[in-house]
Amino acid sequence: MPMYEYECLTCKKVHEIMQKFSDHPLQECPDCKSPVNKLISLSSFSLKGSGWYATDYRRSNKKKEEPPICPTTNKPCGSAKAPCTKS
Repeated sequence: MPMYEYECLTCKKVHEIMQKFSDHPLQECPDCKSPVNKLISLSSFSLKGSGWYATDYRRSNKKKEEPPICPTTNKPCGSAKAPCTKS
């Protein structure tokens, strides 16, 4: 649920109110019941980095899993060039 800021016109207090998108805007100050103005505020998060998963977040030290070596041909088992001939 988003947070909205309202400033009281009389007491000048700023209130942060959590509201649904479907809720009506606040009309009066919760403290003194005077009219309020809805403020435009900055977002509470910041996006940093280039934005690409491969360059910013992916682990680069993960080893590539290799197929087992065939004992007869001394090549990877199951490859098209050297099918494993297990006895």
